[in-house]
Amino acid sequence: MEIRDLHPWPSTAEEAEAIQDRLRAMLEPDVPGPVRPRTVAGLDVSYAGDGGGVGTPLAAAVVVLDGTTLEVLEESVAVGTAAFPYVPGLFAFRELPTLLDALRNLRATPGLLVCDGFGVAHPRRFGLACHLGVLTGLPAIGVGKTAFIGTYEQPGPRRGDSSPLMDGAEVVGRVLRTRDGVKPVFVSVGHRTDLDTACRNVLALTPEYRLPETTRRADRLSREALAG
Repeated sequence: MEIRDLHPWPSTAEEAEAIQDRLRAMLEPDVPGPVRPRTVAGLDVSYAGDGGGVGTPLAAAVVVLDGTTLEVLEESVAVGTAAFPYVPGLFAFRELPTLLDALRNLRATPGLLVCDGFGVAHPRRFGLACHLGVLTGLPAIGVGKTAFIGTYEQPGPRRGDSSPLMDGAEVVGRVLRTRDGVKPVFVSVGHRTDLDTACRNVLALTPEYRLPETTRRADRLSREALAG
């Protein structure tokens, strides 16, 4: 699949933040998203050890599922090293080179990217899902296990209940209950989709478990690749 080369690799936090600020202008966060994508790709990264500094071994996995049956259609994995120090808000720069290698190896282009992380629910409104969306041109969303920024009220206890994730007066995502009585997930838009559609897709991807099948399977694949 085609991936755009839109920036050089940063060597400092200031350079990385400048890239985020420049690419943010390319986001299309509120266009109607894919309601029933034919294929959905999950992306996840596993680190060796404690996931420390630059050079830490990591494995990036992409698992493409049928959007209706959730059957695995294709898998791609790449092994590399962390390309940037651990800096809150700049985590994407650690993972992107290896994630992009895994995406380039796909035979077919997926209709939606689902990232284990955040989109606009980010201090500079440019998390991993935004960055991947801009570089690939594909609809992308972030599904986090915990909130990175923002405040919220607990949603109702039933599957599908939700509440807004707020950063000041701005809605940056949605706190979505995917299983009755189970901790919610944190959904945010990355690129070329809207929040309502993003949440509908997350519910379609969680028929049995709290986390999307895309995330669960990509996580397993990345761990296996790192261990092997």
